[in-house]
Amino acid sequence: MTDLILAILHHLLVFGLAALLAMEAALVRPGMTAAQAAFVSRLDAGYGMTAGLILGVGILRVWLGSKGWDYYADNSWFWGKMIAFGAMGLMSIPPTLRIVTWGRARRTDPAFVPDAAEIARVRRWFGLQALALVVVLAFAATMARFAG
Repeated sequence: MTDLILAILHHLLVFGLAALLAMEAALVRPGMTAAQAAFVSRLDAGYGMTAGLILGVGILRVWLGSKGWDYYADNSWFWGKMIAFGAMGLMSIPPTLRIVTWGRARRTDPAFVPDAAEIARVRRWFGLQALALVVVLAFAATMARFAG
């Protein structure tokens, strides 16, 4: 039963991560308001927390799940998934830093919104993260079907 609960939680968190990324991408666009920019900051914090929870639940699945460490340790698809998830995490740093900078600017000027060039850069990072998530999901599906 532990394995099932952890698997369900893991999947729900991944879907949540995708939803948070989609909401950020939808809100960060030319013409975004100061209120939307503030909301994006909260979404981005949630994105980071959700990624951390995915990692934590994933570790629990490896150690407490029915397949055991040996299954994962010898599974190249698992390691590909881990690399892609790590790349996603690294790709989230530049937009997070920009969003934090926008928050500081809003404290000085409550009407602050980033310019179009900054918005375009952040949106590119969101797109790259979405592509990395597709790779994570492809590796996860492959991992579940093939060992090694």
